[in-house]
Amino acid sequence: MTESNTRRFGLVGRNISYSFSKKYFTEKFAAAGFEGCTYENFDIQDIQDFPTIRFENKDIQGLNVTIPYKETVIPYLDSLSKKAALIGAVNTIRVTKKGKLKGYNTDYFGFKKSLIPLLQPHHKKALILGTGGASKGVAFALDELDIPYVFVSREATETSISYDRINATTFDNYQIIINATPVGTSPNTDAFPLLPYSFFTEKHIAYDLIYNPAETQFLKKAAAQGAQTKNGLDMLIFQAEKAWKIWNK
Repeated sequence: MTESNTRRFGLVGRNISYSFSKKYFTEKFAAAGFEGCTYENFDIQDIQDFPTIRFENKDIQGLNVTIPYKETVIPYLDSLSKKAALIGAVNTIRVTKKGKLKGYNTDYFGFKKSLIPLLQPHHKKALILGTGGASKGVAFALDELDIPYVFVSREATETSISYDRINATTFDNYQIIINATPVGTSPNTDAFPLLPYSFFTEKHIAYDLIYNPAETQFLKKAAAQGAQTKNGLDMLIFQAEKAWKIWNK
């Protein structure tokens, strides 16, 4: 199967040389024979630089968006899908035939699809570590799964608890712990969210959206207590394939 003409795709983020997406899509295009398709990193230091990406060049047809721009990119878009508007975060952008930018969220889809096989009847409630754009997609997926959740942040707010509030009772009540922060990402692989890891048990799921390294300190510490663990690689693959479908509408 061969794609004609040049079609450019890419990733918008900051310090993204490690990116999964560029390698994944480049290999996908090569394996499928999509000649003329390219995927590149648009590494910008501030979201104000977003307009410098030349969208008027018609061969740019789609973008992924990663930390830290999943929320701040929204004002630069012309429209949002219904779910992206509800979530309040965007990780996929489609350039329409008229050159307009429409934002989507495929993070929630990827997370939900990768979490479902792990769930058992005793997995009733979740803690979401972090309150940024990635956490919003996670929360939306949990809402669709009817799993109640609480956000955790460094300081307590009206919508989150602080890390120092987490204790044995918390772990009794929340059986799914999701790291939606960048803490522990390469190259800072010694870092980990400040949790009382001794309270993890075999009845807990520890899910880390991070995929590099494959096993973060968060996952290692949870696994040492018997918890079931999952990194973010499958989520990334699922969301990437969803993005590909959106770009080819």
